[in-house]
Amino acid sequence: MSEPLSAEDAKLLTLARGARARISAFQGAAIRDEMGRTYSAATVDNGTVAISALDLAVAQAISAGARGAEAAVVVGGENVEIDGFRSLAGGGVPVYTCTAAGVVTDTVLT
Repeated sequence: MSEPLSAEDAKLLTLARGARARISAFQGAAIRDEMGRTYSAATVDNGTVAISALDLAVAQAISAGARGAEAAVVVGGENVEIDGFRSLAGGGVPVYTCTAAGVVTDTVLT
């Protein structure tokens, strides 16, 4: 059984679930930057443009001036690719993968 998310990480779960549900996407993701600001996104794949929810959230953070990250939550899928997030967050930052019901299925560190 996994440990429950902290209150701050549970907020990321809510944002990721909302982003995913808004467009019925494969995945939703949310990240918190080094200043506590949050960014959420859903997977985009229209046959021409394809970007993961986590990579899109990272792009939003970088374009807003983020220089680091404290945590990420991804809802949906398995084996989440975290290289883009690692480039922002550095090492030792948690990435939680959760089900749509909010159950943490995996935690990896960048």
